[in-house]
Amino acid sequence: MDRESSDDEEDTRHLIHQNDTPKSPHNHRSSFQIDNDDNHKSPRHPSSTPRTSIFNINKRYKNYYLLALISFLIIIIFIFLINHNSVFTTPLNAADVASPDLMRESELRALYLLKQQQSRLIHLYNQTNNSNNNNDHAIKSVLLDQISLNNKIQQALLSSHQFGKTLYSDNEYNVTDVTACRKVELNLSNRRTIEWKPNKDRYLFAICTSGQMSNHLICLEKHMFFAAVLNRVLVIPSSKVDYEFSRVLDIDHINKCVGREVVVTFEEFFERKKNRVHVDKVLCYFSLPQACYVDEEHVKKLKGIGVSMSEIKTVWDEDVKKPSYRTMKEVVDKFTCDDEVLAIGDVFFADVEKQWVMQPGGPIAHTCQTLIEPSRVILLTAQRFIQTFLGKDFVALHFRRHGFLKFCNAKNPSCFFPIPQAAECISRLVERANIPVIYLSTDAAESETGLLQSLITLNGRTVPLITRPARNSAEKWDALLYRKKLDGDTQVEAMLDKTISALSGVFIGAPGSTFTEDILRLRRGWGTASVCDEYLCQGEVPNFIAGDE
Repeated sequence: MDRESSDDEEDTRHLIHQNDTPKSPHNHRSSFQIDNDDNHKSPRHPSSTPRTSIFNINKRYKNYYLLALISFLIIIIFIFLINHNSVFTTPLNAADVASPDLMRESELRALYLLKQQQSRLIHLYNQTNNSNNNNDHAIKSVLLDQISLNNKIQQALLSSHQFGKTLYSDNEYNVTDVTACRKVELNLSNRRTIEWKPNKDRYLFAICTSGQMSNHLICLEKHMFFAAVLNRVLVIPSSKVDYEFSRVLDIDHINKCVGREVVVTFEEFFERKKNRVHVDKVLCYFSLPQACYVDEEHVKKLKGIGVSMSEIKTVWDEDVKKPSYRTMKEVVDKFTCDDEVLAIGDVFFADVEKQWVMQPGGPIAHTCQTLIEPSRVILLTAQRFIQTFLGKDFVALHFRRHGFLKFCNAKNPSCFFPIPQAAECISRLVERANIPVIYLSTDAAESETGLLQSLITLNGRTVPLITRPARNSAEKWDALLYRKKLDGDTQVEAMLDKTISALSGVFIGAPGSTFTEDILRLRRGWGTASVCDEYLCQGEVPNFIAGDE
């Protein structure tokens, strides 16, 4: 379960907005999939005669087919009426113009109806999918056309809503080639990379202060890019002022993947400097709300472990709340210096070459899938858990709740969904993926997860929500953690949750959560991303939203 806990203030300050979510170059995901469901095979008519016309549909499907087309036409007319005034009339006064909120509500309602229709069309498709009857093939062809058209209309509606952005993008999605939640095909041949060849006596001193572990991992990843651009070795923060990264990450893995020493732990660096570290130059990336986004308490902690710092300077006006897009050239121009040890402060919110930095595998040339990934012990433990409880086909759900109500309701639209609505969204995806088991990573109370469990069904049966059980000596899947004395560490458990989720067949994430974004980063790098991956109830708004305080 998600062990990242924080109070409401921390959630509001450090969770990222979904419209800031980095897009991968493989970002466009179809909003529908077609399953091969053996439970919906279409019986054949023994005496049926092959016919080529799609209008000679056998009576068993005719009514369903006509109903689908009629409902589709109704939705088209509904969408047409929404925009009728703005397209065909010139309003005489402001009162004649539909308010933006009303237009938005109408569009979202149309989108909801399209999704309902899509589900029914896919169900009809599944009933004909395994039939050799020519009439059924004709029906299937028409249904594919209607599903494809439905999807295009959904994408057109989503394009005007920031929250509707999909997780993965491809070129034009070909529905006839897809019958399940296939993996996203990564084209790594066009990956843009930079060689990380640091000067051995030049260092970038990493400082990460915002949020929790997921934020710090993103901050660390961005520091790696800065270090590569500035030709410096990156110094990993000390566990005395930051998280104990060596318990969750394989630091040596980074050096092996790049083929040279590019990162060094604080402890190793401290020994090289004979137990006295001085940061020769501090050039702050962020100037607001405070220089380097570092408070006095953090500076005191650094001094307490023997780190002294030169005068803090800012290179430009940059606010963490409204970061400007920056290029690599700007970074080189502002932060290049000949000082031995350089610090630039927390860069979690930095917007530098986003498409490049967030591509699968990251921006740095290396021989591995990802540079920042779980330690070998955590990876093996995750694999053993999957072999014990889940098997290779499972959906992973990051169901963030603690502090999320206030955080989401501060956004427009909100991303905090009532449990019944969330269960309906999850059930639809489970049906589409045809995967009858869910791994649940959550910080929700048992009262919420219990209700969620009772409402998620597939083919009339409750879909089990699997969470990691408490340690039991009779179970051996977590023996490695116990032997390495890593059991009970909340950050290790959080990374274990991420790893299990990153290995799932399909992933449902929490919009705005850096925990989710780190899972997506791993899925992009490991090649486990699915075209069915999505944020919870993506494209919808909560059917009930509480008022402000």
